[in-house]
Amino acid sequence: MQKNISLNIYNLPYLLLTLAVLFWSGNFIIGRAVRADVPPVALAFWRWSCASLLVLWPAIPHLKRDWDTLRSNWPILLLLSAIGIASFNTLLYIGLQWTIAINAFLMQSIMPVLIVAMSFLIFREKITVMQGIGVVISLIGAFIIIAQGNLKMLSSLSMNRGDVLIFIAVISYAGYSVMLRKRPSVHPLSFLATTFIIGSLLLLPLYLWETFTMRSISFNRPTLLAIGYVAIFPSILSYLCYNRGVELIGANRAGLFIHLMPVFGSIMAIIFLGESLRWFHGAGIVLIALGIILSTRSKT
Repeated sequence: MQKNISLNIYNLPYLLLTLAVLFWSGNFIIGRAVRADVPPVALAFWRWSCASLLVLWPAIPHLKRDWDTLRSNWPILLLLSAIGIASFNTLLYIGLQWTIAINAFLMQSIMPVLIVAMSFLIFREKITVMQGIGVVISLIGAFIIIAQGNLKMLSSLSMNRGDVLIFIAVISYAGYSVMLRKRPSVHPLSFLATTFIIGSLLLLPLYLWETFTMRSISFNRPTLLAIGYVAIFPSILSYLCYNRGVELIGANRAGLFIHLMPVFGSIMAIIFLGESLRWFHGAGIVLIALGIILSTRSKT
């Protein structure tokens, strides 16, 4: 019975993508909150190292079975590990050292547009008129929530080096989303363990350089809890859900769910920080929901 429920959930792309974004929503907050105690590369390195250890044991039987396929597909695995594991989160954490959360969310909101553009440029995947309208509507909804209903505020925001790094990170993950269609046909845990381990190894030299030339991580209760959260929720669970969602409905429609991030961020702020529910929350949520409905119901 429990196995059947799990299989049913694994075939519900919209639920999986919603869960992925929900787990990701706390990643920006954690990265910003622990920046004084955890250097950015250290946070990324320990995040993926711990995630690799946690996922390796259940993945071992599948890795043994899929080893030949994984070995013959090492170029695409290396590419996906580099752009989706190592570079995206590291650049995100470095950027959060210098920029504010609102700028980071704005950059993230552009990702669905970049996914559509890359899908067309690389694979000539066309977008329907309804999908285009859905992307625009949901983007407006995300901007309304991020700007708290004052869109004029967006024009007053200034760009700094942190924003540039986060924008590069967003481009990187958009590329990961599009190139997932080239992933080898292996078990999800095999794919996850392989990319996590490769990503950790790619980060190791940077982590050592940061530790010995810049500053080292302070291991204490808050930092350990932060690493535990980002290793389990935005890493293992989110990537399982997101990768499967892209597999089921494609990168263009899956990427649109990223616009739910400011929605979940606002809900978390209301629940945990005592912020008030305002009109722009409702307006943004309605527009994002409408955009997702229009886009996901259209046929490619």
